[in-house]
Amino acid sequence: MDIRHISKNDIFVEMVKHVLYLSYDGMTDPLGQSQVLPYIIGLTKAGYSFHLVSFEKPDRYSENRHTIEDICKENNIDWHPLMYTKRPPLFSTIWDVLKMRRISNQINNTHGLSLIHCRSYISALIGLSFKRKKGIPFLFDMRGFWADERVDGGLWNLDNPLYKLVYNFFKKKEQSFLLYSNHSVSLTHAGKVDIIQREGYAHLASKISVIPCCADLKLFKPYQRDNHEQFTIGYLGSLGTWYMLDEMLLFFKQLLDSKPTAIFHFLTKDDPNLIFNKARELSIEKERFIVEESTRADLPFRTRNWDYSIFFILPSYSKKSSSPTKQGELMGLGIPIICNKGVGDVDAVVEKFDSGIAIDIDKDFDIEACLNKVYNEENIVNGARDYFSLEQGVKDYLGIYEKII
Repeated sequence: MDIRHISKNDIFVEMVKHVLYLSYDGMTDPLGQSQVLPYIIGLTKAGYSFHLVSFEKPDRYSENRHTIEDICKENNIDWHPLMYTKRPPLFSTIWDVLKMRRISNQINNTHGLSLIHCRSYISALIGLSFKRKKGIPFLFDMRGFWADERVDGGLWNLDNPLYKLVYNFFKKKEQSFLLYSNHSVSLTHAGKVDIIQREGYAHLASKISVIPCCADLKLFKPYQRDNHEQFTIGYLGSLGTWYMLDEMLLFFKQLLDSKPTAIFHFLTKDDPNLIFNKARELSIEKERFIVEESTRADLPFRTRNWDYSIFFILPSYSKKSSSPTKQGELMGLGIPIICNKGVGDVDAVVEKFDSGIAIDIDKDFDIEACLNKVYNEENIVNGARDYFSLEQGVKDYLGIYEKII
């Protein structure tokens, strides 16, 4: 190109850095709205042009499509929603990977990519391939030990030869993602330590950053309590594979011995009968529960009267790398947490910021000590700002982007 004929627009085109963000999670899912879009919105302000590919569940896509379209349009994000394929198992995932590869090629051919940001393992298959074949750098945002989560969560039975084959495939790929990505992100320090202690991985220490699941602390901030005396413990979110409902209800039953009028308030989209049926088995009266849904925007108001929040997570190997989104959000609200030990950095954060109590659920514990401790709301909120700030998370990703590109 003759430099005498370069226009201002040509110079701008040369300066734009196009990033392909690949997510096998949907943007119309709560996770996409809390743990993908806020980071991308922050990074667009630093001059990056994003092309976002996500896989959407049909019902949530129908319900929330226009909301996400508006967010993306407002922030100049080029969103490419694809439909998630659920059946048949394994083969549906292969089909989705082919769809992801096809659209990634189209975006690269049109814009010329500077970076591929791969959220978890399925997306990293594309990132690794593009780096090897096209020389495009990629960030492995691992989000956790995904293959081990499938096993620990009972989704892949290793007694089945097919699942054993798939598990071994992804564990081998995990090595390649870590070794050949330009940088990796772990949600927890515990996860990073596990990786660099593996034989031959110590040199990766400088190539792995720890960024927990951050919270939007402009939304999740303390809300004025009502003038009421009823002791309330609360649970926020889904009650899926990892959350130990039985153990949380047993804890609540013990709590009722000292606080017989206490309320257990669930904010969840799951079927309330899941809770009521378990409570009936434990002889806990239905009147002791409030179970309702909430929009994300209403959560600060809905949780305003909680004295404590609680979450027990199955402490399996794969959970070393888990960072519960709700921890930062609850701390931002100033609500002390009752949780169990052995999950990622959860208990280390609780201890560092005096933001609750982490118990060993396999041992006896003093429930009176749990409930009678006085917490400083301001200290808990400051802890959230220090550790789970979305602004800091965006800065950390920005530093990684600049280092890679």
